[in-house]
Amino acid sequence: MPGETGITSSSAMLQIGDQFDHFQICGHIAQGGMSDIYRAFDLLSGKEVALKIPDKNMIGDPAQYERFQRELEVMRTLKHPAIQRGLGSGRYNNTPYLVTEIVAGESMRDLVKRSAPMSPDAAVSLTRKIADGLAHCHDHEIIHRDIKPENILIAPDGQPVILDFGLALTKGAHRVTYANLSGAAGTPDYMAPEQVEGHRGDRRTDLYALGIILYELLTGRPPFTGDNHLAVMSQHLHGDVPRLDKKGVPPPLAAVVARALQKDPDDRYPDMHALMHDLDHLDEVDVAILEKVSRQSERVPFWRSPVLVPIGIASLLLLTIIALALVLQALHR
Repeated sequence: MPGETGITSSSAMLQIGDQFDHFQICGHIAQGGMSDIYRAFDLLSGKEVALKIPDKNMIGDPAQYERFQRELEVMRTLKHPAIQRGLGSGRYNNTPYLVTEIVAGESMRDLVKRSAPMSPDAAVSLTRKIADGLAHCHDHEIIHRDIKPENILIAPDGQPVILDFGLALTKGAHRVTYANLSGAAGTPDYMAPEQVEGHRGDRRTDLYALGIILYELLTGRPPFTGDNHLAVMSQHLHGDVPRLDKKGVPPPLAAVVARALQKDPDDRYPDMHALMHDLDHLDEVDVAILEKVSRQSERVPFWRSPVLVPIGIASLLLLTIIALALVLQALHR
């Protein structure tokens, strides 16, 4: 598994050899923003599994159990080579946990660091496989909402496997707010403009994130960077995406990326199937979009201006902190 090590993180809950419910811990696979993932031996089934346990700062959050239940439901609904399978969930000593299949391979993040910039053919092939998995999700009315290289494993045969459906949006699902997270779901480098604005997003939101990944595979870096998350999020709203045909990428492929990364969801591909069609038929792609005026600031409303956007995001984060403080105060009464 990618990055598997001894459990040395200061925030790790368990040590190799510890027993957690009916699982014996064999190793620490990864640490995310909300969970630790362990390789574990299921003493009941006799099989190795991946055990996902909340970070210690998330334990006690009443939304965490619902998050894991939703994630399990999603993974059990989806059956596709590009989707990790969920096996079960439970509670142990008041701590919720999620059990998933073990996926051999490396993190896509490691692949990007080692191999990007990739050739157009290699980048298209990998992106096409991820898009096929996301199309399967969307066909089942499931939106991932946190697509990024860290949430994708690359199996030894080159098959990408999408992980971590904890922020997934399902049909009819109500909004789940986690105590130490803001209302905006996603990771800043890969967040669509509508996510930055606090909207729940739809299939075009995942498409935007995949467009960022394709851009990164072709250039070695995402289109928007900055000194902090607010700066990056602001650029998603009004920044210009560099034209990849000016960087040596074939114009038809550059046009695919440009369309996927349009600020307005209505200007993007309508779904993953349309994106896959163009990736499969690059010789038919209309490159006129490359000549489209790209400076979003010329047609961005005043309330989404470069000055007000960072202020608005900072205000949202401040309100979230205040709300968390009030909740904690109420719980301790």
